[in-house]
Amino acid sequence: MARNKHFSSAFGWSQGSVSAQAHVHTPEGTYEEEHGRNGFFGRTSHLYHRHPPTGWIRIEGELKPRAYTAIQLDGAPHGQAEFFLENHDVRLGIAKLAGAMKIFARNADGDEVRFIHEGAGTLETDYGDLSYRTGDYLVIPRGTTFRFAPEGAAPETHFVIESAGEIELPDRGMLGRHAQFDPMVMRTPCLPEKERTEGRNTSGEFELHIKREGEWTRVFYPWNPMNAAGWKGDLAPWAINVDQIKPVMSPGYHLPPSVHTTFVSRNFVICSFLPRPLESENGAMKVPFYHRNIDFDEVLFYHAGNFFSREGISAGAVTWHPLGIHHGPHPNAAKNAADKTHTQEIAVMIDTRNPLHATPSASKIEVTGYAMSWAADQKR
Repeated sequence: MARNKHFSSAFGWSQGSVSAQAHVHTPEGTYEEEHGRNGFFGRTSHLYHRHPPTGWIRIEGELKPRAYTAIQLDGAPHGQAEFFLENHDVRLGIAKLAGAMKIFARNADGDEVRFIHEGAGTLETDYGDLSYRTGDYLVIPRGTTFRFAPEGAAPETHFVIESAGEIELPDRGMLGRHAQFDPMVMRTPCLPEKERTEGRNTSGEFELHIKREGEWTRVFYPWNPMNAAGWKGDLAPWAINVDQIKPVMSPGYHLPPSVHTTFVSRNFVICSFLPRPLESENGAMKVPFYHRNIDFDEVLFYHAGNFFSREGISAGAVTWHPLGIHHGPHPNAAKNAADKTHTQEIAVMIDTRNPLHATPSASKIEVTGYAMSWAADQKR
C-alpha cells in the first residue's frame, strides 16, 4: 500500500491511500470503486472512498437502480415474449407456455436467446428438433421457423433476449477457444426421420406467424412449414446448458464480470454468473467491487441459488443498473461472504452500450424502494 505518493508514468497517476493491486488489500476504512471506460477494457482509475459510494439517503430523478419481479409477467400470446426493457439493439422479456404452441413462429426482427428458467421439452425448427431443459440457453437465429413443444403439464418460463444484431461467441483471447466451453458441447437440432404432420390449427391448416418491425403477419400452409429433408452449413439453432459452462476464476483477484461473457452482439454482451470457488487468498476481494458503470447499462436475471451480493433478491427477479450512477454490493454483502468458500448463484447478465428504456409492462412488476436498499445499515 502506498501513502501520499504522487507520480506520473505511462501507466497513470496516484495520490493518497491506495492499493497497489486493484481489488486486493483495500486500505482499511476505505471502499474501492472502479471508474472506467469501455466496460472493463478501457482506461480505468480506482478511487478509495471514506464512505460507500452507494450510501445515498435519497435519489431525486429517474436515474436510479431498479428491480422487477420479472416472472410475474404473463408473456405474450403463442409463447412469445412480453418485453419490459429495450433499446434499438436488444429487448428483454418473459415468455410463458402452458402447452405446445398452436402456431409456428418466425422472428424477422432479430436473433433470440431464450434462457429456460423453468421447463423442458422440444424446440422444433427448420433444422430439426432440439431438446431443452431448465438452465439451457437456446440460440434461435433470425428468420428461423420454430415451435415449442413442452413436455409435461407444468407451465414453463423463458427469459427472452431479442437481438437486432447477430448472436456470436466472444473472442476468448489468451484463454483459447476451448475455455468456458468446448464448441463440441454445443447441441444442434436433429432432423426427424419422417415429415412432421403435427401442429394443424382448428381449420386443419398450418399457421405461421412472422414478426417484422413488431407486427405479426399470418401465413397458412397445407403442410407443416418445417419440412426440410436435409441441411448443411454453419448457421443453425443451438443450445448449451449452464452446467456445461466452466467459469473463469482466480483465487487471488476478483475478476470483472466481462470475463464471464458467453455471447456477444451489436452493442451488448450476455454473461453467465455460475457456481464457482470464491477468492481464497489473503486480502482478495470476494464480492463485486463498486463501479461507476459509465458506458454500459447492466441487467441481471436471477435464475437460481444464493445471491449473497444482493439481499432480498429471489429467483426470477431482474435488476437494472443504468449507466451513470454507482453500482456495487449491498451493505452486508462483504460480511455475508466472509466465511463462504463458494458462490452458488446462477444468473444471466446483459450489459448494453446504449441506455435501456422501460416499457409499460415494467411498471406492473417494479419493486418499489429498491434503490434505497443500499442505504440500510449505512453509517452517516
